[in-house]
Amino acid sequence: MPFIRLETLIAAPIELCFDLSRDLDVHMASSGGTGERAVAGVTSGRVKLGDEITWEAKHLGVRQRLTSKIIAYERPRMFVDEMLRGAFKRWHHTHLFEVRAQGTLKIDVVNYASPFSLLGLIVDMLYLKNYMRRFLLRRNAHIKMVAETQGEVRSLKSERFRTPDS
Repeated sequence: MPFIRLETLIAAPIELCFDLSRDLDVHMASSGGTGERAVAGVTSGRVKLGDEITWEAKHLGVRQRLTSKIIAYERPRMFVDEMLRGAFKRWHHTHLFEVRAQGTLKIDVVNYASPFSLLGLIVDMLYLKNYMRRFLLRRNAHIKMVAETQGEVRSLKSERFRTPDS
């Protein structure tokens, strides 16, 4: 069974990293050339437990729709989305967040199954796993950039209001 695990260190508070990771507008901004957008269910803002989202995107040259549901949620430590309908036989994505001295460690654990049995396994080994890994890495790089930029802005604002005695 195909499996992807990514770790991204973000120099920002855990709550901010968690909220940006479940923000559909941030997700859509990170998806670049796929044109990924939420078209049904929850279509903007931050997802929460029980929310369903239908995504439309062009992956591997094919316009696709995928519906997922948030099946587990523990702010700010974890949430899980699982595919209800779509191109994969199965898609289960766990988003974990851990406090580190340098900020937040964002961990993505994806378990999935390609469609078409043996043919799907061959496509996965030759291309799909690396394609999905790169897609998730781009998404995490975008979340990291937004989180660290927002963290810098917050820090500058708080320094601006400090008095020489504080």
